[in-house]
Parts: sequence; structure tokens; C-alpha cells
Amino acid sequence: MATVTLHGNTFNTSGELPAVGSDAPDFHLVNGKLDDVRLADYRDKQIILNIVPSLDTPTCAISTKKFNEKAAGHDDFVVLVVSADLPFAQGRFCSAEDIDNVVTLSMMRTRAFAKDYGVLMTDGPLAGITARAIVVIGADGKVLYTQLVPEIGNEPDYDAALAAL
Repeated sequence: MATVTLHGNTFNTSGELPAVGSDAPDFHLVNGKLDDVRLADYRDKQIILNIVPSLDTPTCAISTKKFNEKAAGHDDFVVLVVSADLPFAQGRFCSAEDIDNVVTLSMMRTRAFAKDYGVLMTDGPLAGITARAIVVIGADGKVLYTQLVPEIGNEPDYDAALAAL
């Protein structure tokens, strides 16, 4: 179990982020077409998982916009933005913000992703959704970098995530 803060109040997560060098846990998420998406769907591709509580919050929106900018023109990696938002809400957000260089994925069918990646908030006002985190996965499926952002309201370290690719 790890801890994060929200406005200085401490909350627990369901576990720890996967260890660097370990195999990335498989996942079952939902895309904007309501299709099931798994890690294997991105086989042979480098992945940045931008794990956010909800795109309907300022910091989550900022991190998605920044990763969208940084992913522009790159076909050597993909940014997957994972949140508890429904795919319809994710789609509206991306449409309104001209986001087209990242892929949004929803945990609408299961919270297994959040548990397997150790980011499920288990108490406090955000219990049931994710803490803010970054996981970079190599084309071989190995975890290259992780960051659990200590204060949920803060942005992740974009440069460190990109440097891990």
C-alpha cells in the first residue's frame, strides 16, 4: 500500500506501482467505441500510461493536454490516458480540447486495472478511482519508469517519463 495526499490530507492506495524491470500487468479497459482494450493490443509499442482520477479536474486536463502536445508527430510511442470517466465523457473532453494524439481509456467495466497497478484509492473522498501516476512500458512489455505523484493536485514529471522511452 502506498499513500498520496489531496490538499495535505493523506489517503491510501490499493498497493504499489509495478516495479521497474517487471512485466507490466495486463489490463482490461474500454475505449471510446466501447471496445475492450488490453495491453497486448499495443504489443511492440512503447507506452506511457497517464493514469488520472478524472478528466473533469484541472490537473488531469492539463496533463492530458501536455501529453497530447508531446505525442504529436511521434509514432514511436503511444500515450494512454486512463481514468474512471465514461468513454462518452472522455470523448467530449478530447473533442472540446482538440486532443487527438493520445488514447483515452475508461475503467468503466472493472477496477482491476487500478488494483493491479496499485493506484486504486481505498479511502477518502476519491475512494474507488485512481491516484495520479505515470507508468512507462517498453515495447517488450517491461516497466521502464513509474511515478506515483505524491500530491494528487500536482502534475507528473513529463520529462522523466519521456526520457524513459
